[in-house]
This record gives sequence, structure tokens and C-alpha cells, in this order.
Amino acid sequence: MSEPRDPASAIARRELLAAIGRRAGGAAMWRAMAALGVAGSSSYAGPVDLQGAPRGTRVLVLGAGMAGLVAAYELRRAGYAVTVLEYNRRAGGRSWTLRGGDEYVELGGERQRCEFETGLYLNPGPWRIPYHHHGVLDYAHRLGVPLEPFIQVNHNAWLHSKRAFGGRPQRFRQVQADFNGQVAELLAKAVDRHALDQAVTAEDREKLRAALRHWGALDAAGRYTRGEASSQRRGYEVAPGGGLMPAPVPSQPVALDALVDSGLWRHLTVGHEEEFQTTLFQPVGGMDRIAQALYREVADLVRLGVRVTAIGQDEQGVRVRYLAADGPGSIAADWCVCTIPLSVLGQLELEVSAPMRAAIEGTAYESSVKVGLQFRRRFWEQDERIYGGISYTDLPISLIGYPNSGYGQPGRGVLLGAYIWGPNAYEFTALPPAERVRLALRYGAMIHPQYEREFEHGIAVAWHRVPWTLGCFAAWSDEARAAHYDNLCRIDGRVVLAGEHASRLPAWQEGAVLSALDAVTRLHARIKGA
Repeated sequence: MSEPRDPASAIARRELLAAIGRRAGGAAMWRAMAALGVAGSSSYAGPVDLQGAPRGTRVLVLGAGMAGLVAAYELRRAGYAVTVLEYNRRAGGRSWTLRGGDEYVELGGERQRCEFETGLYLNPGPWRIPYHHHGVLDYAHRLGVPLEPFIQVNHNAWLHSKRAFGGRPQRFRQVQADFNGQVAELLAKAVDRHALDQAVTAEDREKLRAALRHWGALDAAGRYTRGEASSQRRGYEVAPGGGLMPAPVPSQPVALDALVDSGLWRHLTVGHEEEFQTTLFQPVGGMDRIAQALYREVADLVRLGVRVTAIGQDEQGVRVRYLAADGPGSIAADWCVCTIPLSVLGQLELEVSAPMRAAIEGTAYESSVKVGLQFRRRFWEQDERIYGGISYTDLPISLIGYPNSGYGQPGRGVLLGAYIWGPNAYEFTALPPAERVRLALRYGAMIHPQYEREFEHGIAVAWHRVPWTLGCFAAWSDEARAAHYDNLCRIDGRVVLAGEHASRLPAWQEGAVLSALDAVTRLHARIKGA
């Protein structure tokens, strides 16, 4: 008969399991992501049903990014008279793909021409879709956009620190196996010394020992050591072969103190975070495929190359002033769905309430830089057997992303040579594009020495110098969200805002989609009520 359990022991047991989770990487990161408002499954509940639209009601949509395209698509289906104004000469906004022949001019006038070979591309903005971002995936399915897997965690990719292991990169699988195994051994020893008796019952201790042996690949004595069990996780020194090939030789684990000191364990949690758990997807041929499919449905409603300069409103409707190739103009409508990024919107002449203006002006934007690099051959596959996924480093480039398609094909390939955040992003942004590419090559060569002889072309997008967004995404603080978020999302007279900035999934396309659906649903109800 098992020992009785009181509430205190149950709490202690939960704390123990949470501690194991923290060691493994998942629990602490989940809580941090949730606190920042960037984690959680999508609340998408299926296509919206906007019935009873008053005939002839005019809705002006500002911006043809994902939020604007979704808004226009759904409003048209409901029967509204829709017009879309878009700053760029293409639709899609940050859901953007650069291919060979594309040109891009950043703030300050630096012009870059993408020289990638046909079929190769860089996604400067979003590059992956989690399986639970149901809204984005539903539009892809409904509009016939084919998807393929995006590999977030590749156990054969590299983890790198410039100050650890002589600067030599380590395989993800080796770091993960050795860290998990040696943490499991420490916990098993604590169980054997009865150090956890206050946390678990006698019955649970045996179950915990068995779990730790299984999780950590420990031997019968509870040790993580060189042998068959550990090599099945981290790989062999001499791999099993056939015929008269040499017998397999187990590999030697790295000592725990070296692992802890390296800091490489910080990267082991990425696949535990909800937004990055398997399976993730990407559209075949580039992230802009979904936005382009939406655009095809509403292209006749969209005016490209139009820069909005002022948004006015009164009790009768809205009036927007703009500049286009044929000169200045204005357009009137009954209602407005505005998806212009707040970093740009705050610089326009606006007639909105004081609370909404404070929300617009009180939201900062995160900085980020992406660098795409084309190489003569796919050396990461041919030389290192890395097929898709990501290598991580503490160098300023942050990571190297490998293409998740075209495996084993001869010829050229494009890597994401840098995905930079924080202070490093500001430093890279201050450099000319060619210098950003040069630095990405220099840093990347510390992980892949093939860079120098195989490199052909590169392109670098610094989001604070992108004229139509002036930043990567809305970086809400807890304080700013508490003070301004509701005011930002409320219908303000005859204007409602939508976009990733008006969501609890900032930086994700899903946030833009959900925000647009919420905005048009509330606007539809307001219009019918009026």
C-alpha cells in the first residue's frame, strides 16, 4: 500500500518535476515566453462569417501586408466596397521573399540587387510557420499554397561559442546528450543519497530512478559514461558498419564543467518552446507565396505605390490623403482598417483620440538584420551532412539557417548567414549593406571554413532601414501593453487598427491574421449596429 500523500508533498513533487524541466530547458523558457506575450497556440476558430453587410458601404484598407490582405479578402467576401492603398509596388509587406533580379532600396538610398540563382531565395521577414498557427495555415490550404517542413532543430547542426572548445563548433546532439546525461546522473545520485526524500515518496523514488536512467542514457550503475547507451544519443567515434568494416567504437562524452562553462546549453531549449515545436512549415518557393495567393484574390482592389500622408475622420466617414506616381490625391470612405506599422503611422497626420495616439506613439519597434549568402555548392550537406535546420553561435550573427528544401541537389545554395537582434543588430544596421555581408562571411567562416572559397553573392536587410516599416516588429513591454494595448485595438471613431502590433502574437504572421479577423468582425458588428 502506498504512503498517503498530503498537499505539501504534491507541491514538492511538482516543484521537483519543474526543476527537471528547467534542467531540460522547457519549463522556464515557456514561462518566460508566456510572460512576454509571444507564446501560446493560435485562437483561430475558422473562417469568419460576416453576414448582412449594408449595401454600398465603403471600407478603406491601408496596407497590403498579411493583415491588410486578410481584411480586404474577408470584407469583399462579405459584400463591402473595398479599396486598398499600399506603399510598395508589391503586396505582402513583411511576408517578403528576395529572389534573383529583385532590387531593394533602403532608407538612406543604398540600393541592393539580389543576384541569387533562379530558384534560390531569402525570406528577410518571417521564414517559418508553427503547426498551431491555424489561421495562416488555413489560408494556405484554402488558397492552394503548397507547404513543406521547416526544420527548426537539426541534431547534426552546430552549436558554437568563440570562447569554448578552442572555438571549435560542437554537434547539437553531442551537447544535448552530454548535458542531459550528466544532469540525469547528478539527480540520480541525489535520489540515492535520499536528498530528495522531502520531494518524492519512496514509491516515486524508484520510478524517478528508472526515468532518469532512460532520459539520460545512464548505465546500470546510474552513470553517464562512454559506452553503447551514450553513443546511441551522441554518436560513435567509429560508427557501425557492414561486412569487415571496423567494429563500432563508442565516443567519449564531454565533462559537465566544460559544458556548463561553454554556455552552449542555452541553445538546447529551442525545440521545447511552443512556437518552435515540431512540426513547422514553410511555403514551397518562399514565404511570400501565401501573401501573393491572397493578393490574387483582391488585386483589383489594391493600388500599389501609394504613400499615405494623412488620415482624417468625422462622424460621416474617413478621408485619406496620399502621394502616388501621378501626384497627390485623396480618397474618402465610410470606414477604415489601418494596418500601417505603428513606427510609420506615428509620423503621419492623424485624427484619432488621445488614447489611441498615446498607444501608437508609446510602442517601440525591435531591430533585426538578416543576411542571405549564396555559395557555389551546398557544402553544409556535402561536407558536414547538415540537411536543413539551424546552427547557433554567440558570435554577432546569432545563427546560420540551412535551406529546408532541395536536399542533395548539385550546384548552388543559399544560407541565412545571419539573423541578428539587440545591440548587434543596431551595429550592423549602421553599416553599408556590403559591409554587413562581409562581416557575416567573416563570422560564419569560424563555423564553416568553406565560406571563403565557396561564396558568390550576398544581400543584407536591416529592418530599421526598411522605409515602409522602420523596424522589425512591435516590441511590447508588459508596462506598455497594460497601458496601451486595449486602446490601440479599440475602434476609434471610424478607424480600427490591425497588424501583428495589434495582437498578442507579435512578430508572427498569425498575429497579423488574427488581428485582422478580429478587427473586421468588430467593425462589421459596429457597422450593422450603426
